[in-house]
Amino acid sequence: MRVLVLGGGGQVASAVVAAVPAHHHAVARTRAELDVCDEHAVARALADTGAEWVVNAAAYTAVDLAEDQPAQAMAVNDTAVGVLAAAASKAGRRLLHLSTDFVFDGKSNRAYLPADQTNPLSVYGVSKLGGERQVLKASGAGIVLRTAWVYAAAGRNFALTMLRLMREKEQVSVVSDQIGTPTWAGGIAAAIWGLIEAGAPGGVYHWTDLGVASWYDFAVAIQDEALARGLIQRAVPVTPIPSAAYPTRARRPAFSVLDTGSTRALIKVPARHWRHNLRTMLDELRTS
Repeated sequence: MRVLVLGGGGQVASAVVAAVPAHHHAVARTRAELDVCDEHAVARALADTGAEWVVNAAAYTAVDLAEDQPAQAMAVNDTAVGVLAAAASKAGRRLLHLSTDFVFDGKSNRAYLPADQTNPLSVYGVSKLGGERQVLKASGAGIVLRTAWVYAAAGRNFALTMLRLMREKEQVSVVSDQIGTPTWAGGIAAAIWGLIEAGAPGGVYHWTDLGVASWYDFAVAIQDEALARGLIQRAVPVTPIPSAAYPTRARRPAFSVLDTGSTRALIKVPARHWRHNLRTMLDELRTS
């Protein structure tokens, strides 16, 4: 199987390429290398690479900035996805598109199922929901894979930010009333290959690591595990604070745990607890 991965250089795209099974082939393209708004360029890329699947991990992810740049967010997360979905459908190729927990409003009292009602609270969430609809309305059995709280050993993410702050600051304050699931990019990559190898039917799927946490819980775990590995040299106080004490431009869902049961039942990839995968990532960071 040949797979074209968009969003090259990003956390998930890099993990997908790194995790390619021996009998498959992946080719990554950055935004600079392929303008996904250009249907002809996308069609040429599909022809040149011979890709049977396209994994779209390209996105406008500046959640707060999107409130002031709605046109840019919609162009990348909605309009461009429509172009990509149409090109893939026309060429008879399958599309797997990455989406987010931000399509929900966080008012649920249980983990969100793929078919649950969406209600995004932010421009970013609205733009990502638009992209989902573009994928699902195109013929060609497109897949939307929602995930959440993504981190890796490289890039810009909460885990690496916490490590930096714990080295620089005398104490760290972290929001404790937003609940979700920290999810390692390597785990998402494994799930993506699992869906491809299963020939999963078109539709919406969820994948995160197992378990739940607040951002505060995640930060405490990062410090504990990083100390054990010598990635930081001292412990600093980690203080839980409410979201109201850390206002952001965009509203976040207070509860965005995703139910991954149907995806786990379909693919052969083992799901692991988020703390297990955090250790794996920190081990990778220590040896890099």
